[in-house]
Amino acid sequence: MLLLVSPINHEEAIESIKGGADIVDVKNPKEGSLGANFPWVIKDIRSITPNDKLVSATLGDVPYKPGTVSLAAMGAQTSGADYIKVGLYGTKNYEEACEVMTNVVKTIKSQNSDNIVVAAGYADAHRIDSVSPLEIPKIAKDSACDLAMLDTAIKDGKSLFDYLSLKDLEKFSKESHNYGLKVAFAGSIKKDQLKDLNDIDCDVVGVRGAACIDGDRNTGKIHHSAVKELKELCNSF
Repeated sequence: MLLLVSPINHEEAIESIKGGADIVDVKNPKEGSLGANFPWVIKDIRSITPNDKLVSATLGDVPYKPGTVSLAAMGAQTSGADYIKVGLYGTKNYEEACEVMTNVVKTIKSQNSDNIVVAAGYADAHRIDSVSPLEIPKIAKDSACDLAMLDTAIKDGKSLFDYLSLKDLEKFSKESHNYGLKVAFAGSIKKDQLKDLNDIDCDVVGVRGAACIDGDRNTGKIHHSAVKELKELCNSF
């Protein structure tokens, strides 16, 4: 299981790399769960990240505007991101989500077929009137994405496990793998939940708060010691 850590700036990216993160995920929590950071931040973090590690960039908690989101995807790609994450926030159903993701995939793959496109849904989708989290695997498959992901939209202390049971997550994982997709889970994941995710064949686990010294994704700062502990746990399973 790969460890994805989400820094917001140069300093946090260095801490993430030093701690052994497999994927350095550039985001901006001020703009939401999957808030987008600036192109120059992505470029800077790509420049300091070893070539054997992937750099991920979130496009934001996106609206149902396929053209706008496709342009954002190309912006992240040309800034150096290998791994393009789309938070399907403003899409209310399968059809809208598929339309957004199909156009993002077309945009990204036409430039570099090796780049990874991620369809990210929200375990608490009912709180934001978004597409159901359990539809994400089919959306990812039908739009030719590479990875299906779940996170939480509203960061108020509740985690992925407050909305979906381990059985639900296992179903999500199995369906995604049956479609030939990789699977990622995030959403205030704690270190004592990593083994459960590993046991249901999660491919990538995403963290920010757990990699911060005080455990707070908004006010805390990522530190290499916390990242190292998480990475060692992932390697121990």
